[in-house]
Amino acid sequence: MRHIMIQGTSSGAGKSVIAAALCRIFSDMGYRVAPFKSQNMSRRSYVIPGQGLEISSAQAVQAAAARCDITTDLNPILLKPRGEMRCVTYVNGRVYGTMKASRYYDTFALSDGLAAAERALASLLGRFDVVVLEGAGSPAEINLAAHDIANMRMAHLAGDASVVLVCDIDRGGAFASLAGTMSLLPADDARLVRGFVLNKFRGDAALLRPGYDMLHDVTGVPIIGTVPMLDMSDLPDEDSLGARAGAPRWKTGPVPPRVEEGLSRIAAAVGACLDMDAILDMTVGAADGP
Repeated sequence: MRHIMIQGTSSGAGKSVIAAALCRIFSDMGYRVAPFKSQNMSRRSYVIPGQGLEISSAQAVQAAAARCDITTDLNPILLKPRGEMRCVTYVNGRVYGTMKASRYYDTFALSDGLAAAERALASLLGRFDVVVLEGAGSPAEINLAAHDIANMRMAHLAGDASVVLVCDIDRGGAFASLAGTMSLLPADDARLVRGFVLNKFRGDAALLRPGYDMLHDVTGVPIIGTVPMLDMSDLPDEDSLGARAGAPRWKTGPVPPRVEEGLSRIAAAVGACLDMDAILDMTVGAADGP
C-alpha cells in the first residue's frame, strides 16, 4: 500500500479540491484516510473546538471529506500573510512568530519547520491506511527547492508516495507547464510522478487527445484525468483572496450540512473524470480491500 500526493504546476491549480475528492472516495471505499499538507499559506483558518488551535480551512474541509478528526497533524505549519513580505507562522496550531520570507527559509524551514512536518506526517502514516498529501505551489520552483518542505521532500518521507501532478488548463499552457515541470525535477523526484490531471477544463475533451499522446511521448507520464470546471458553491473558499459571493463559511465546530453535501457531489464529479483504476493501482492496489 502506498500513499498519494497531489502536487500542482502552480498555485491555484486545484490541488485542494482534487485531494478532498480523493479523501471522500477512499473513505467511501472503507479505508481510514487522512489529508496532510505540511505548509499552507492562507488567510482563512479553522479553529479546533475546545483547543483554540488553528489549521488551514482547506485541510479542515479535506478532513470532513475523509471523515477523520481535525487535528494539527493535518497541517502542522500555517502561514497567514500580513503584508510587506511578512507572515504570522503557526506551528502545531499555535503562533510561532511573525517573519519575513528570508527568515522563514534561512532559519525556520529546515529546522523547526521540517521537524514539525516530519512528526505530524509520521503520526498520520502510523494511524491511517491512506494519507492524501497535498503540495504547495509547484515542486519545480528551483529557486526555493533547497528549502522546500511542502512538496517532494514530503512525498519521499511518506515512503515515496505516488505523485499526481495537476495543472489548471483554463489558464492555458497546460501541456507546456506539465512538460516543463517534469524537465526541471531531479530524477529521484520525477520518478514519483505517476500521472497528470488536467483541471478546470471547458469544452470538448476529445480535442485534447492528440496532446495526451504527445505529452506521454515527451514525459513518459500518462494523463489520468481531465476534470471540468466544477461548481464549488457549496464549499468554503480556501482563502479570502478571490472570495466568492455566497460561499459558506466554516470557522469551527461540526461540518455544516451544505459543506457535507458539497463534498459528496464534488467527489462524485471528480471520481467520474479520473482513471480510478490507475489511482488504485498506484495506492492501495486494485485487488486490495480495506
